[in-house]
Amino acid sequence: MHKFQVQFKSINDVKDFVRIVNDFPYDVDLASGRYVVDAKSIMGIFSLDLASPIDVEIHSPDSADLEERLKPYRI
Repeated sequence: MHKFQVQFKSINDVKDFVRIVNDFPYDVDLASGRYVVDAKSIMGIFSLDLASPIDVEIHSPDSADLEERLKPYRI
């Protein structure tokens, strides 16, 4: 599992993030405080506090390709 933080500046950032994550077969979660949602669910992401940094958890031993595509959102 790989972990890092992201932050979204706009609704379009969230849409693009979900589109990218859905291109990959493995599970990805987002965590904000005590809430954890599926990163492939746009509705789930909008239930989080988007003003704060959000933890990303990628459940795959080899996720370098996904991490590279998510670089614009990393903090």
